[in-house]
Amino acid sequence: MRQKIKITVFGAGYVGLSLSMLFAKEHNVWVYDTDADKIENLAKRISPIEDELISKFLLNPEISFTPTTNINKACENSDYIIIATPTNYDENSNFFDTSSIELSIEKVLKYAPRSTIVIKSTVPVGYTKQVSNKYNVSNILFSPEFLREGMALYDNLHPSRIIVAGERKKAEEFAKLLNASSDSKDNKILLMKTSEAEAVKLFSNTYLAMRVSFFNELDSFSELHHLSSKNIIKGVSTDHRIGDFYNNPSFGYGGYCLPKDTKQLLANYKDVPNSLIKSIVSANTVRKDFIAAQIISFNPKIVGIYRLIMKSGSDNFRQSSIQGIMKRIKAKGIRVVVYEPVLSDANIKEFYNSEVIEDFEGFISKSDLIVANRITAELQNCNKKIYSRDIFKKD
Repeated sequence: MRQKIKITVFGAGYVGLSLSMLFAKEHNVWVYDTDADKIENLAKRISPIEDELISKFLLNPEISFTPTTNINKACENSDYIIIATPTNYDENSNFFDTSSIELSIEKVLKYAPRSTIVIKSTVPVGYTKQVSNKYNVSNILFSPEFLREGMALYDNLHPSRIIVAGERKKAEEFAKLLNASSDSKDNKILLMKTSEAEAVKLFSNTYLAMRVSFFNELDSFSELHHLSSKNIIKGVSTDHRIGDFYNNPSFGYGGYCLPKDTKQLLANYKDVPNSLIKSIVSANTVRKDFIAAQIISFNPKIVGIYRLIMKSGSDNFRQSSIQGIMKRIKAKGIRVVVYEPVLSDANIKEFYNSEVIEDFEGFISKSDLIVANRITAELQNCNKKIYSRDIFKKD
């Protein structure tokens, strides 16, 4: 059995919790978060996010997992401190707001200066080097995450690749730790410069956004020309160089990563000639404009928005594309009502001044047109009322 070490994770979100469960199988893991309610729930082994595997791991009495709001206890004698705090894109500065990372680093330097710091949050290209110089330290690594919402722990247990950047020996040690903690031990390990690893994260998500946008624009073409999107997509995707995956049309890309990461990459292109990256960012706006126009063309008096979440198995609807659709049709004076159990469970009656209807049948009855980014079995009896571009009935 490997020697147990103490690993502290700052941030109890998708990235932080999935990493905590990954390491808690064989090491002593402490999770630090300033949200007392979240920590209290974790102490009761209740997951604050929707991830079936995380919830299952939390109930395992054999894992070594301690949630806390006490920064001193969290950092004390910790070998690794992983920073997984949110970095939201700031539209005014055209860069990520990285203040939560710097605050975390300052806490680590105060309470555990000898710990190896690993940044897991998404940052601009060049950030890790910049912050290392700012604090005059050499113990900061950067290791990007490639996780799906609702599947975060699974993706950590079965990583597509492990990338760690920073001081070579420290990077190698942390890469080995990630590899040893996963269920698959023959993972592809890549060591590189921090700026290169930061770029990998942004380019990966921008490529995914590009693929979403491509099939969405194919779908827009098909809809206006009364062609079958399904047939065209199947014909295109049969080419093994393209692949029959990640090709289901939607109302646009959204969620935690793609909108902010594409904008951040474009900001990093400030002095670099580009056309494609700029188009990927603008394509999302074009698609939402198109979808909203199609909905408005039906002249509905009341539009029902079926679910705000991005996809099944997720409880997140931050920057979900359907919210952009809502704003556009409401601007035309069309009344909007919302069916979203996540809001109803929280006893929320309105969402951006739109009524939240708890009763599904009441929601169906009240809506002239139901707009659904993704179709579920729940909607099978009201097909005539539905507008959706979910061609393959999958995420």
